[in-house]
Amino acid sequence: MDTEEDRPRKRPQIVIGEELAMLSVDELNRRIEALEQEIRRYKAAIAEKEKSKDTANSVFKLSR
Repeated sequence: MDTEEDRPRKRPQIVIGEELAMLSVDELNRRIEALEQEIRRYKAAIAEKEKSKDTANSVFKLSR
């Protein structure tokens, strides 16, 4: 029989500004971790875009 730990956890649906009073400490901690992971993902995407932009700028500066 499956236990709760054996089942995959659904990612919490996070709504910015939602009421937090009904959430447990564990749920709040899971949401914090999910948000921190998402922030890291966003920062990595920004770094990649800046790298691409810098590369393109250096190519165009060399061709002038």
